[in-house]
This record gives sequence, C-alpha cells and structure tokens, in this order.
Amino acid sequence: GGMDWQVLTRELSLYLESQVRVGLFGSGVGLSLVLGFGVAYACYYLSSIAKKPQLVASNKRFCRFLEEYCPVVTETYYPTIWCWEGRVQTLLRPFITSRPQVQYRNELIRTADGGQISLDWFDNNDSLYYPDASTRPTVLLLPGLTGTSKESYILHMIHQSETLGYRCVVFNNRGIAGEDLLTPRTYCAANTEDLEAVIHHIHSLHPSAPFMAAGVSMGGMLLLNYLGKTGRDTPLMAAAIFSAGWNVFESVESLEKPLNWLLFNYYLTTCLQSSISRHRQMLEKLFDMDLVMKARTVREFDKQFTSVMFGYRTIDDYYEDASPCRKLKSVGIPVLCLNSVDDVFSPGHAIPVETAKQNANVALVLTSCGGHIGFLEGIWPRKCTYMDRVFKQFVQAVFEHGNKIFSM
Repeated sequence: GGMDWQVLTRELSLYLESQVRVGLFGSGVGLSLVLGFGVAYACYYLSSIAKKPQLVASNKRFCRFLEEYCPVVTETYYPTIWCWEGRVQTLLRPFITSRPQVQYRNELIRTADGGQISLDWFDNNDSLYYPDASTRPTVLLLPGLTGTSKESYILHMIHQSETLGYRCVVFNNRGIAGEDLLTPRTYCAANTEDLEAVIHHIHSLHPSAPFMAAGVSMGGMLLLNYLGKTGRDTPLMAAAIFSAGWNVFESVESLEKPLNWLLFNYYLTTCLQSSISRHRQMLEKLFDMDLVMKARTVREFDKQFTSVMFGYRTIDDYYEDASPCRKLKSVGIPVLCLNSVDDVFSPGHAIPVETAKQNANVALVLTSCGGHIGFLEGIWPRKCTYMDRVFKQFVQAVFEHGNKIFSM
C-alpha cells in the first residue's frame, strides 16, 4: 500500500540492532536481509494468499442464512503461513493433523445383490443436548476414494459433532474396512445404490431424527450424484460436500501431469490396488487381475476394473456418469460445497460456477488455497482445519436453524 517498506525495514533493523549486539550478525546487513525478506514475505502472504473465500449462491436467503449462522464462509481464510500451496497442504495434512479418539459400534448390513456394507456408528449416547436417541440429529459421513472411518478428517468431523450432541454414521465403501466381499463388487462414484440403501436403513432406524450427510472427495461426488438423482425425494435435510472432483475428465487429466502423477496418482493407484488385492480370489472370477495390478494411473485402473465392474461400455461413459457437475442442476435440498481452486484433484477451472448459480439450493465456497482436503490454518495446524470449522458451523446451522434457510 502507501507505506514505504524500506523505511519500515530500516526502522525495524535499527531497533533490533539496538536490542541485539551487532556482533551477533557480523554486521547489520544479515539482520536487514532477514528482516527485509520477512517483511516481504508477510506482505506477499497478506496481499495474495490470505483471502476471503468466494461465495457463489444465487439464492439471497441461503446467502443470508450462511452469513448469519455459518459466518466462517465469509471470513478471511489464513492458510498455514509456511505451507499454503495446494500440493504441499494435500501431502502434509495426513501427517500433521491429530487423530481424535473415537469409539465406534460396527454394523454390517446386507444389500439386495447379496453383498454387505460396513457402517461405523458413533452413537453419542452421552449427548447432553439430545439425550433422547430417537430424535438425536444424525450425520452420515462419506470418506474419500480409499478412505474409511479411521481417516483423520472423519475423526475430526465426529469430534465436532460430539461436542454439538449429534450422532454420526460412517459409510465405509465395500471391501475397504476389513470386511469380506461376499460378491465380486466394490464401489464407484457413479453408482448410488449402496448409498441409497444406507440412507434408507438409517432413516428407518431413526425416522424422527433430523438427518443430514457430509461427503469428502469421492464421498462428496457420490453424495452429489445421489442428490442429483433423487432431487427432493430424500430423507436428508441438507448436505455438506468437501473437495469433490466435479468433472472426472478434468481431474484425471490434472493428476496425469508429471509432478502430480509422481506425488499423487501413482500412490493413489497403489492404494486402490492394495484395497482389492485382499479380495483377489473373489474378484478373479470377473476380472483379469494381472492387468488390474499392472495399472500405473487411476485412469488405467478405472479402465481395467471400475468401468468394467459397473457395466460401462467405455471408460468415458463411466467418467461422464461419475461427474457430479452434470447432476448439480437437479439437486433438491440445500448443499454447501467447499473447494479450493488450487486442488489438483479438482482443478479450479472445472468447478461448475455457472450451473451452481442456476440452482437455489446450491452454495459454493471457493478458497484460493487449501489443496485437496487440506485447508490447514494456524502456525502448527494439528487440530482444527478451516474445513472442520465449515462442517461444524453448517451442520449446526441446519440442525438448529434449518427451518430458516428458505423462510428468511
């Protein structure tokens, strides 16, 4: 701005030189350089990195509702000053964030095709605000591609829900959470049958409990595809979506750029392979498993395995069907979608901003930094992320003030 940074740096270095013996730095030059760099970095960070998210929502009432009851989406997001870049945030989050202790109760439910789904319940029976289990608000959580109820981001969402008195259920994708595959079928982002069965099951157990869902990454894509298919015909009151890939063609293309392949794609492919190798005997009946295990990219894996399993003629047909950007116009309940525009799994240019503006039920919150399920903030970002705060405020807003979304 209008301030002369050289003057400021000089003032600072003079002040510090009087505080510190010059001999410590040999001369004032080292100190001036360090200070100059520090001031320049701080200016760059404050002018270019720390920004208010972009809130895309055509519905003025939904906007006002968010501003009042979920104010975090209108506040400046200050990403961790030493790791704000998208790839760095994405890589570091699993290592940095803490893992809150959660005691689950596991339930296996059978599906129409003879398979089974593993649900992990956090009942929150000690809930102070909702001692009556039949009306205790319930959040269904959907983890990412190879994720389970043990992911740190899921544990943090449960931790947030616990303090608010809510019950959570984690929908583990088939064959992922240590349970056996009873049929040669796993899961994909396009097929919503298992999710429909789970939602119906939870709702039938607690028909009087307010009910919403939150999906992360592929879990968010699955949830959006379900909402696009069902419209208003769902027991869910609202949904929160984090780091969803909006257009699968754009996602796989981004992940095939050399650096992204090296950092993410190869690792993700090996995760997918190891998640099915346990079930090799069951899957060998339908697939050339040697070919599947030779895949070096997610696209190759999907071509040999996922698209074949779900009966798609080509991988493009599968990717078309799996892309939530096409279903967004049919979503019939309030959804809040958080994405960072520097997410290599869901590139900024592929976020369906125009489509979102055409649906009164949709609000997009777009940060400039945060990566894929990163959203780290604070100097040492172990505890709470920006994403956790968005989750907590939005879920609480819906459960406590949901009747106001469309009546404001």
